[in-house]
Amino acid sequence: MSSDAWTIERICDALGNPALAQRFLGEINRAPAHQLLTVFAKWERIAKDAVAAVERGRKLAAYDARGEETPGPWVDATDKTQAAADRSRASGAA
Repeated sequence: MSSDAWTIERICDALGNPALAQRFLGEINRAPAHQLLTVFAKWERIAKDAVAAVERGRKLAAYDARGEETPGPWVDATDKTQAAADRSRASGAA
């Protein structure tokens, strides 16, 4: 078996969050036999996406550490995010 094979243990590790890993374990343990592969595939995709996001973040952090502009187009969503937060606070959301 390849060390690159996705296993339950590897998915838990890749998720990088104990609560998320527990959610995965709960779903995989409660899944009926005929749904095991579907549940596993869903969480494998989530884990792969998490690993890819971490890798992208590390690459971008390296640019920042060197004082370089990050590559690619970036959209500043600060104002949009702030407006949404203001609306939430105004409606009584925590």
